[in-house]
Amino acid sequence: MPFYEKGAVRIHYEEAGSGFPLLIIPGGGLNSTISFFTESAPFNAIREFKGEYRCIASDLRNANGGQSSGPLEIERPWDAYGDDQLGLMDHLGIKEFMVMGFCIGGPFIWNLLRRASDRIVAAVLAQPSGFRPEMPDLFYQNNIKNWGPALCARRPEITMAMVDAFLNRMYRSNPDFVFTVTRDFVRACQTPILVLPDDVPAHPYAVAMESVLLAPKSEVSLFPWKEPKERIPLAVRQVRSFLRAHRPARTAHSSVR
Repeated sequence: MPFYEKGAVRIHYEEAGSGFPLLIIPGGGLNSTISFFTESAPFNAIREFKGEYRCIASDLRNANGGQSSGPLEIERPWDAYGDDQLGLMDHLGIKEFMVMGFCIGGPFIWNLLRRASDRIVAAVLAQPSGFRPEMPDLFYQNNIKNWGPALCARRPEITMAMVDAFLNRMYRSNPDFVFTVTRDFVRACQTPILVLPDDVPAHPYAVAMESVLLAPKSEVSLFPWKEPKERIPLAVRQVRSFLRAHRPARTAHSSVR
């Protein structure tokens, strides 16, 4: 099982396939792990795309059930995770890549685009998370119950007071839209994106569609695409077509080695 290590951070990752690099971010909120693809994902993105791409996925830092660990960076939660994602690609010698993210992968992708848009060729946001005004405290409450206690039990140096401060910074300091970027950023984003909307409490349809309407190089899937299940292969075909359309003709430039 490969690990990427930097200082006190240790990230478990897996690779499958070959070709142009595709970073795939699992869903599951702060408990995002590679097992998402075999246990609860609408489809197994690694299995679907490893025939054409070098697929890379990792357990989120400090996810319960995962093997990645590191400090709780209370003042910069989103960027701490971004450091791990970009650091992993650096570790693998990858400069340019495409990215696909589920659930919390949506805000993560927008943050990666904010920090490293020159490295990301195209992005797919599947059932992206976002702020729902009628349920403003949803993510804080979910994680204070379903993430924090188990983390503290595993890591005695982390307290629930620290978890509270971390979640406050992550989900309450900028409680709007996609959490990590502004509407003005999305409006100016020149990276091609494909959005597969959802409509459950944590994945608001309104936010997904607002990002589609704002982003100048956006596409959107059919909706609903997960139900009935016969529609899922159609959504996967659309993702495949989108990735192929934006994959660079020459992949040599994807490596910094």
